[in-house]
Amino acid sequence: MAKVQTKATGDRGKYRFSFGPWNISEGADPFGPQTRDPVAFASKLKVYRKLGFAGVQFHDDDAVPDLNRLSRQSVVAKATALGKVLKNEGLEPEFVAPRLWEDPRTIDGGYTSNSPALRQYAVDRSLLAIDIADALGCRNIVLWLAREGTYIRESKNARVAHEYLLSAINKMLNHHPYIRIMIEPKPNEPMDHAYVPTIGHAISLAYLSMDPNRVGGLIETAHAKLAGLDPSDEMAFALFHKKLWSVHLNDQNGLKFDEDKNFGAANLREAFNQVRVLEEGGYGSEGEMVGLDVKTFRTQKQTNNTAHLANSKRFFELMVRKVRTFDRKAEARFIKDRDYEGLERLVIEHLLGLK
Repeated sequence: MAKVQTKATGDRGKYRFSFGPWNISEGADPFGPQTRDPVAFASKLKVYRKLGFAGVQFHDDDAVPDLNRLSRQSVVAKATALGKVLKNEGLEPEFVAPRLWEDPRTIDGGYTSNSPALRQYAVDRSLLAIDIADALGCRNIVLWLAREGTYIRESKNARVAHEYLLSAINKMLNHHPYIRIMIEPKPNEPMDHAYVPTIGHAISLAYLSMDPNRVGGLIETAHAKLAGLDPSDEMAFALFHKKLWSVHLNDQNGLKFDEDKNFGAANLREAFNQVRVLEEGGYGSEGEMVGLDVKTFRTQKQTNNTAHLANSKRFFELMVRKVRTFDRKAEARFIKDRDYEGLERLVIEHLLGLK
């Protein structure tokens, strides 16, 4: 195996951005067909730098389509060739995620399936995703545990399921000495109840793994909100443990399905506090990227199908400005006096541009 870069470095206060090619979509949803023509992967790569993005998020089959039909040698060769394309475009692969949830063999979960053979398939595909990441020159593997859960609780032994999860994580860590695993928690959808629903659950698994220094988390705004939690608190908790290695910023209009709205579009104050926590925690100083996971509106026309990405990046940058220009002296006075009404007014007036 090639030795991937073991540590990315960045400058505190300067942010680099990433998104996945699935964020430029065709507009299909569970209730209707696509509303836009597909965009070729090569064409998507051309817009990254134009939009100001440096990083590309990958599922394993984004990087190597139809990988289940290819030999490992062919998969690695194709990933190596893609790595050269990325380099020529001035782009960096941020992570690779095994896309287990779309395979018919994972209909009842992959790592937590009741079938030993299907659990083995999930692990084998994850090891192949690690090989793809290695060939791309990327050290990060994301585990979104999409179908690792149940429709009815009696269908699985939850305690044993967590043993299976930990075993799979350890096999991945053992497969490559430099790879890092980022667990992306979500409480539901597509499953009724998912295992590892919050970042606290993810971090507890990290500490039980064979190498806790190589297991951390990716927090998505919408996923935290679906759990009824404040995304900024989830981020702060992970930063406290030094395990916030990536984020998926977006927004969510209540406890619904995963909407992936533009960052800050539903709740500016929550966006302010997410950026505030990232700023105060030094996020990005070790090369971490600000990842976006936002959907194009189904009504959006083909001619401007990347506006959601440009807008979300701009909203983040504007919110950085709001965080950096917030009156910290006045904040300290209100806190000292325990005048939280005054502090709330200070925050809202600042966000409204009145101070």
